[in-house]
Amino acid sequence: MSTNINGFDELIDSLKSLEKNVHDLEGTHTISFDKLFTKTFMEKHTDCSSFDEFLKAGNFVVDSQEDFEAIPDDVWDQFISHATDFDSWDDMLKQATNDYLSSELSL
Repeated sequence: MSTNINGFDELIDSLKSLEKNVHDLEGTHTISFDKLFTKTFMEKHTDCSSFDEFLKAGNFVVDSQEDFEAIPDDVWDQFISHATDFDSWDDMLKQATNDYLSSELSL
């Protein structure tokens, strides 16, 4: 006697794919702001369509990582709270990271 159960093969394939994606994301990675703050993310949470446009809207001149890091935290957080639907940079960064990981893991 045998029983066919549909869906388990697809579930197993999905779990194998998820396992591979998780393995690919293990360790430390450098992710560009363009990949992290996608057009979809920026349009959903700001009035801008890119992170560069967002920086320009705040009158921030950022040509390097050092320029970005030189922005005072309180000034940056204040801009984030006024120009986005987030209360702080930390909140915005966490959401963008979660969205990125979900996308990379195909969730």
